[in-house]
Amino acid sequence: MSSEAGPVDITDASAAVPIFIGSDVYRGSSYGRWHPLAVPRVPQVMDLCRALGWLPAAQYRTSPRAKPEGLTLWHTPDYVAALQAAETDQHVSVAVKDRHNIGTTANPIFGEMFRRPATGVGGVLLAAALLRHGGVIHAPGGGTHHGFPDRANGFCYFNDPVLAVLGLKAQGCDRVAYVDIDAHHCDGVEFAFQNDPSVLLISTHEENRWPRTGALEDRGCGNVVNLPLPRGLNDDEMALIRDELILRKLAEFRPDAIVLQCGADALDEDPMSRLALSNNAHVSIALALRAASPRLMVLGGGGYNPWSVGRLWTRVWGALAGQAIPDVLPGPASAVLQRLEWTGLRARRPVAPHWLTTLKDPARGGPIRNEIRQRIAAHGRAMV
Repeated sequence: MSSEAGPVDITDASAAVPIFIGSDVYRGSSYGRWHPLAVPRVPQVMDLCRALGWLPAAQYRTSPRAKPEGLTLWHTPDYVAALQAAETDQHVSVAVKDRHNIGTTANPIFGEMFRRPATGVGGVLLAAALLRHGGVIHAPGGGTHHGFPDRANGFCYFNDPVLAVLGLKAQGCDRVAYVDIDAHHCDGVEFAFQNDPSVLLISTHEENRWPRTGALEDRGCGNVVNLPLPRGLNDDEMALIRDELILRKLAEFRPDAIVLQCGADALDEDPMSRLALSNNAHVSIALALRAASPRLMVLGGGGYNPWSVGRLWTRVWGALAGQAIPDVLPGPASAVLQRLEWTGLRARRPVAPHWLTTLKDPARGGPIRNEIRQRIAAHGRAMV
């Protein structure tokens, strides 16, 4: 049977039962041992959820691989063909490298460089189809928000968040909200929808962090909400942002569906940013968004500490699926975390004891800085 995505049967979808979309294409697939994405991510989430008994067959779907016609809903045919050829040949010409930004340090040639991101797109397109009648879907293999139509960017070959929004619109959602809490600004998604009034984009991201886009003043046609944040962002500050900005904008917009990019690189332990959130902040946002729309699709995104990213995305799934989160992990789940290795250039922090024994981070509260209040207030006027 082909692994590519064809017509989707949604007759088994239930708005009352959250669905997890995963794939073993991520197991053993790596950008290279030196790369920040050398760390395991989606496989350990699947393994943790199974060890906890949270992935019954009725709630799990294997992600198909998107066909070229699905990818070219936004990406150019030449670019899709270039990625397919690069995976087959395992090299690119200088001309292809310059044109499409593949074969670079950030976006290297590796064994699954087409199949892996195409599977991420297949997962979000499947999710969009399953959400036709409402519900909640977690697809941690998605979230590659930096890709552009004809070039890779920031470790992202395809932009599955863009295709997730387009997929939801194809299923009849007239108003789609995209909320991105990754430490890095979603430049590719903003490029796609900055002039589309039917899409609300909200991005919280660290200021002066690559790609250094997403300024407070960047509003697109009026439905782009950028909130650059200072270093050291704490849980109490994020709670204020959730209540006074994200939920307020969603209430004004009244979306038919929400896509949440749940990047784990905004956590304190992550080596690729200087924000200081606990995973409590991400879980609280995911649950708040679940109540804000009849359809919620939760994607992964950034995250370069294997323990913090796996624990976060597992905990998000458990919360969305209504599972009781244990204070102390049972032996089989703890064993998954104990087997992890942190390779690559960013493996700098010693393993904290609670990374191996619990999904819950200690709370990381603190004072709410005036500059954050002022930046929220800058978005105070109602949208057109």
